[in-house]
Amino acid sequence: MPTFKNIGLIGRLGSAKVVDTLKRLIRFLDAGGYHVIIEDRTATVLLDHGHPEASRRLLGELCDLVIVVGGDGSLLGAARTLCQSGTLVLGVNRGRLGFLTDISPDEIEARVGEVLEGRYELEERFLLDAELYRDDVQVGNGDALNEIVLHPGKAVRMIEFELFIDDQFVYSQRSDGLIIATPTGSTAYALSGGGPIMHPRLDVITLVPMFPHTLSSRPIAIDAASEIRIHIGETNQTYPHISCDGQTRAVAKPDDVLVIRRKPRRVQLVHPLGHNFYEVLRSKLGWSNRLGD
Repeated sequence: MPTFKNIGLIGRLGSAKVVDTLKRLIRFLDAGGYHVIIEDRTATVLLDHGHPEASRRLLGELCDLVIVVGGDGSLLGAARTLCQSGTLVLGVNRGRLGFLTDISPDEIEARVGEVLEGRYELEERFLLDAELYRDDVQVGNGDALNEIVLHPGKAVRMIEFELFIDDQFVYSQRSDGLIIATPTGSTAYALSGGGPIMHPRLDVITLVPMFPHTLSSRPIAIDAASEIRIHIGETNQTYPHISCDGQTRAVAKPDDVLVIRRKPRRVQLVHPLGHNFYEVLRSKLGWSNRLGD
């Protein structure tokens, strides 16, 4: 297990509870003699904090561990940047569900302390890269830890497109769009669209149609090493949007081609010892306990 010396902090903006948790975390790390570096945007809500600041990308290069305080959305944003440097990422939950940020604010000192002592589990999660091409020229791109979504934007119209996997034609479809999800994203938007829950260790991508204009269309699970190509129909009357982890990154025109591949680098997530994926599902999704409990 690596020895942690430089600890980066990232917090969700606009939340007094996040600020309180960050201050508590800083006091704990300072008392332990760690070198704390605060993300520059997070520092704007921490007046007179007395610690060095750095951009999110530089934070990844300087730190052994980055702690993200917020919800899953905060961790998603941090992961997209920090995967490039391979920095370990730990989440403290100040959001709602918290599938990724699994430390409770009430147990920061105990659980973060365990991690800093080397008692933790490491989990790799892969991301997706999206590239949009128009007449063979790249006109947009993005990456995602949860999902890439092709959708009609504000228009209430179906999208026509053709799907190819590893250059093999799969189907043509009229629908509200398509969700391309990682195992991490299988408990997010894809779940509400009827997709399966996938264990994080699986090297699988799921394709979940959104309100397809056929009763026979179902989610498909494919090898994560596959190349996914979506050809936007030439007769579309709307310009579909491409969103990565909920943020629109490009707007497609008819006859554009969207190419999606697994990202070469993976994010390194840290969990306290005893982390149990199925226990997280029971807790967050309200599943029943064992009979007799």
